[in-house]
Amino acid sequence: MAESYITESMLDMFLYESSQNLETLENLAMECDKSGELSEAGVNEIFRIMHTLKGSSGIMMYNDITTCAHSLEDVFYYIRESKPDNIPVSDVVALVFDSCEFISSELDKIRDGGQPDGSSESLVAKNKAFLERLKKQITDGGDALPKDTRTKGPEVFYIAPAVSGNANYFHVTIKYRSDTEMANVRAYTAVFSLKNRVDDMYYIPEELITDESVAEVIINEGFHLYIKASVDEEELMRMIGQSSGVVNIDVERISAEEYANGGQGTGDKGDVVISLDEEPAEQPKKKSTRKSKKKPAESEVLLAPPAEEKPVSVSDMVKKAEDKNVKEEKAVQKPLPSASKQTFISVNVSKMDEIMDLVGELVIAESVVVNNPDLQGINLELPNFQKASAQLRKIIGDLQEVVMGMRMLPLAPTFQKMNRIVFDVSRKLGKDIDLDIIGENTEVDKNIIEHISDPLMHLVRNSVDHGIETREERAKTTKPQRGKITLEAKNEGGKVWIIVKDDGGGLNRDKILAKAKANGLLGNRNEKDLTDKEIYNFITLPGFSTKEQVTEYSGRGVGMDVVVQSIQDVGGSLEIDSVPGEGSTMTIKIPLTLAIVKGVILKIGSSSYVMPTGDISEFVCIEKKDLLVEPEGNESIMIRGECYPVIRLKEYYHLSEGFDDVEQGTFIIAEYEGTKAAFFVDDLISEQEIVVKPLPPYIKKIKGLSGCTQLGDGSISLILDVGNILKGLELTR
Repeated sequence: MAESYITESMLDMFLYESSQNLETLENLAMECDKSGELSEAGVNEIFRIMHTLKGSSGIMMYNDITTCAHSLEDVFYYIRESKPDNIPVSDVVALVFDSCEFISSELDKIRDGGQPDGSSESLVAKNKAFLERLKKQITDGGDALPKDTRTKGPEVFYIAPAVSGNANYFHVTIKYRSDTEMANVRAYTAVFSLKNRVDDMYYIPEELITDESVAEVIINEGFHLYIKASVDEEELMRMIGQSSGVVNIDVERISAEEYANGGQGTGDKGDVVISLDEEPAEQPKKKSTRKSKKKPAESEVLLAPPAEEKPVSVSDMVKKAEDKNVKEEKAVQKPLPSASKQTFISVNVSKMDEIMDLVGELVIAESVVVNNPDLQGINLELPNFQKASAQLRKIIGDLQEVVMGMRMLPLAPTFQKMNRIVFDVSRKLGKDIDLDIIGENTEVDKNIIEHISDPLMHLVRNSVDHGIETREERAKTTKPQRGKITLEAKNEGGKVWIIVKDDGGGLNRDKILAKAKANGLLGNRNEKDLTDKEIYNFITLPGFSTKEQVTEYSGRGVGMDVVVQSIQDVGGSLEIDSVPGEGSTMTIKIPLTLAIVKGVILKIGSSSYVMPTGDISEFVCIEKKDLLVEPEGNESIMIRGECYPVIRLKEYYHLSEGFDDVEQGTFIIAEYEGTKAAFFVDDLISEQEIVVKPLPPYIKKIKGLSGCTQLGDGSISLILDVGNILKGLELTR
């Protein structure tokens, strides 16, 4: 990107729009693959998207992206125009995905501040080879190839005028050196510099971006702009500025009639005269580009509201190809909701994180003020203070809710990416699989989405590779020929559940158990005492794999342990269930957000801890006779016929203070992934919203702690990691 006129805002808009277009493109391709045919609407929409990607990347001068998009656009142009029979849909979809993958990787390089240095040669060659194969099929069928007329026609990129009552009319001619490269793009710099600064404008040649051949016309005949503006010649020259390769800029003041007729006077010399109130009749072509173009009608000018200035969008610079001889059915982009009635603003994610941090500090400050130690123990009635603090708490709560809502993103983009995983892996493994997505509009904090994207991809890939049987194996059963994977998201109990379910063969309990025994994972435990769930959980241990052959996707014994670790890093858990012959279900349970959570503050001696409310089932007080002590020294309590192992946090963290008598303290019944335990503490202080802060880097990771927080009295409290504690309890008992 060598030209200075390409601003940071243009680059951001290019990246945003290109990413949105690629997402839509993949969804359209998947719809075609699922239906087994290329619908007219789908072909038209894919053609439009590739045309837009080609033009916008051309503006930004990313040549390999432009070339790749152009080659795929050619394929869909011939499909759209010729409508050949027996098109190999899966091959076409594969071409679309390969192009999407290349363009996406190039966009990632640009987004990271690098240069898109990938080569599109092999991909372009593949697209061209398929196009030749398609053309041969068309001609062999006795049909003529459609004539390529995509860059022809009286189309124009037009700048909407602003209202002005005292305007002058100008004809500007810009001459470039004969050795100037990409003169059409350089001419566009003049157009861009005048956008939103003049009342009205059109230019000749018009197809600056979509027709590369106009570069030669500009070199030979110059670039002509017809401008209506409330400025003089000198001011207009300053507005146009200078660009490399320019030899001369000639500014000539003209009359309104000459402006209306493209600088051709009143038309008495036989030149084309265009009426501003009527759609012009089609004119015969002439050698000069200046005489073969038209000025848009005034009705076209008023389509854009003059009072409101709209940020420039890269796609606004690219004309969509049209053909009057072909009636196109307008495709609906299902994954992208219409934004025509909404106003959006792009905000850097780092700023959102800063706002979230400030809201967290505000929550802490409010707690410090309301629970100030100076107010404790004073028997004063402070109704005004109580009223003001209640109002402050309400405002901060509303602010927190708004900011949290801004950070919440739907899972739809993450779920849609799984379509590609299923398509690619199933093709390579020779399996027929459908992916059914449910609840993709469920919203989760942005940071959590980033953490679960890779684990979710691994689970889906495992379902394709391990879960769904081969065609031959499914043919021996009563199951449908095509396997099915269901990806579902839902809110349940203050958490988000993400479920990956397949209708494959299920997990082999005996095989997993045998492998666990061989690896010495059972310890002193009797295999008969193990539940199915405990046996299935062995597959999440490092190095565990029952696959005898190592493939591209599995068999190395790595992956599931990383999946579990990534999920636990965001306070989530993974549950595994399976029915032999019917399939497996992997359920990820994650919190809605990591930043601010509700917790119960508890005391042990002079130390305070916080236990997340979501992990707590109930609070109980017992008598000494209800405490059961095993010969090994392990303690349990019996509540309503159910036995709970006891965890004394005083002993767990080797504290010198705290109660030993169970009748003096309180038990907290907590649960994690079906495992329950009773935590013995001295006292319960209160429940409040806490701001989760990571432990300082100079403190090594301590078992059973997930972070820290500041309480209302200014003291620091450690946050208990219930899942980590209970998991360790399972291994020791």
